[in-house]
Amino acid sequence: MAQLALEKVNKSFGNVHVIHDVDLQINDGEFVVFVGPSGCGKSTLLRLIAGLEKLSSGSISIADRPVMDLPPSKRGIAMVFQSYALYPHMTVFNNMAFSLDLQGVSKAEIHQRVEAAAKILQMEHLLDRRPAALSGGQRQRVAIGRAIVRNPDVFLFDEPLSNLDAALRHDTRVEIAKLHTQLGATTIYVTHDQVEAMTLADKIVVLKDGEVMQVGSPMELFNYPANEFVAGFLGSPKMNFFEGVLKAGAGGNSGEFEGQGLHASGVRLVGTNQPNGCTARLGIRPQHLILDANGPLKGTATLVERLGTETVIELVNEAGTAFRCATPETLDVVVGDQVTFSFNPQSAHVFC
Repeated sequence: MAQLALEKVNKSFGNVHVIHDVDLQINDGEFVVFVGPSGCGKSTLLRLIAGLEKLSSGSISIADRPVMDLPPSKRGIAMVFQSYALYPHMTVFNNMAFSLDLQGVSKAEIHQRVEAAAKILQMEHLLDRRPAALSGGQRQRVAIGRAIVRNPDVFLFDEPLSNLDAALRHDTRVEIAKLHTQLGATTIYVTHDQVEAMTLADKIVVLKDGEVMQVGSPMELFNYPANEFVAGFLGSPKMNFFEGVLKAGAGGNSGEFEGQGLHASGVRLVGTNQPNGCTARLGIRPQHLILDANGPLKGTATLVERLGTETVIELVNEAGTAFRCATPETLDVVVGDQVTFSFNPQSAHVFC
């Protein structure tokens, strides 16, 4: 295990500045997820840590040791890519043993490490097979096993589940979570999938355009987003937003919102120094809308999705704003129905 520190990390490709002054502290044994939309810089940041890209400026330390001038093989990291990158002519055993053999590790130790990793991943029976005889999920486990045998200080995962179907993604995600619990290794995991981020992470790093938007635990970011981008990116279905003005409460941490037929007092203000009367957006999560005939929010149902575990209704209000409600209840609502909701203002957020 190892502590990892990034200080004022920057990366440019020619005139394009893709990583901006990233400061980040990752503690021993933490499972940290870099998440954000395509092109936000999360994979580039991971590659900088791995040594596959060179810093433009800043510093990276692993276990209190600066690693900027070290090649990937000397940084104490092991990386699992989106592509399995297995040697097709080699057995599973030889694929996992290959890097150890190159390092001159004894045959006895190679056997011990490979067999131990295979046992952790429950694939002892696959060691004599070649990649062509494996499923996608099994190939990904081989790629993970190849990382485990190196006994790295830090595991790096670059969107490792992207090539798997939905069922395998879930199963492999569970395996990765169990693996982290078992090994207790410092892990950095890159994904664009916020469900993976929320279910796997001890700490989430949300990135946008190469900048860190917020760092915190999954529920901290879900309940207390630092800005509108984080609020809208995390959560499924996405947070609803309504246009209006901030009527009161400037300078405090709660205020009053009015707009598009909505009025709410005691909503959380995100950011500081919001002027009274500023143009604002009220954010309400679909799960926080409550069916209420006397509520302030009315909409016409345009789509009803019955998913078994929850019902998701898409609606449009009189101002033409689309929004969603998500509830575990089986609602008797069809397209075209008028539905009215209330919400707890303390669970809503105002962004100026």
